[in-house]
Amino acid sequence: MASGLAASGFFLSFNNGPIYQTRRSFASSSRLTSSPAGMCCLKLGRLPYKGIKHNKFSQKKENKIIQAVAISVSPSALENADHRKQLADLYGFTKIGEPLPDNITMKDVIETLPKKVFEIDDMKAWRSVATTITSYALGLFMIAKAPWYLLPLAWAWTGTAITGFFVIGHDCAHKSFSRNKLVEDIVGTLAFMPLIYPYEPWRIKHDRHHAKTNMLTGDTAWHPPYKNEFQSSTPLRKAMIFGYGPLRTFMSIGHWLIWHFNLEKFRPSEIKRVKISLACVFAFMAIGWPLIVYYTGIWGWIKFWLMPWLGYHFWVLLICLIDFRYHLYSSGIIYAVICLSRR
Repeated sequence: MASGLAASGFFLSFNNGPIYQTRRSFASSSRLTSSPAGMCCLKLGRLPYKGIKHNKFSQKKENKIIQAVAISVSPSALENADHRKQLADLYGFTKIGEPLPDNITMKDVIETLPKKVFEIDDMKAWRSVATTITSYALGLFMIAKAPWYLLPLAWAWTGTAITGFFVIGHDCAHKSFSRNKLVEDIVGTLAFMPLIYPYEPWRIKHDRHHAKTNMLTGDTAWHPPYKNEFQSSTPLRKAMIFGYGPLRTFMSIGHWLIWHFNLEKFRPSEIKRVKISLACVFAFMAIGWPLIVYYTGIWGWIKFWLMPWLGYHFWVLLICLIDFRYHLYSSGIIYAVICLSRR
């Protein structure tokens, strides 16, 4: 069975839809369904995917019969240059590279990295916190003292500074900030509060993103449109896809609203921690915002909080776009690094 599966195409599906699929329609039922040659469909439960709206991410506890079939198949279609060219045209890519050789494993990738990158440096971590707070404080001072024509420069500085809070929270979510996991949860939550970002929902979503990075229908952070979808879009939609100018900021804000405040997107076991993070964010809004308005007025709230916050969203989405572009080419880079390291 194991050897048969290794040489087979294997397709997992959940009641009303697959975890991951191409733009090909698959039958949906409560048993094993027919699929293209060399591919089997395993029915397990239910998860959301692009194009289908679900009320909950969790699945009910039910007795289910798992059926699977292993079928020998020909080599992957991605090994065919003509097929890769067709896929590249469909997705709007310049090209799709060859799959990594079978003898390249995650262990090989890890062994190319120096041991130092896996070590937690407490001094470096807390130094990053001090640097971020100091830069943020300097930004607020610049906003308070700058004449109106220098405010954009002060906002740009402060927005960049508070992006450091996101980076700190990101490291905490990846368990690379401290050896004490409670400290990481507290620091991550506090770092995200001025950004109105609930830490735990973001951490959960980010874990799912890393589990399905760049999967066209499974990634929670990256949904590249198909070429034909883009061509049929309105000019405004095209501009938002490209992320031109200030529209880039609104793309990030939309993602923030959709993914982090809806309890139905989380499993029952996650709800308690999610609610704690949401309570922290709402507490900051309920206490921090009125204090800013009380001492500086509505214009002060715009100057000291809103404009830097918009700058942060610009930077965080720009970072993500660069990161995902890197992922598209990462297989070739990893292969080259491993080959060089083996010499």
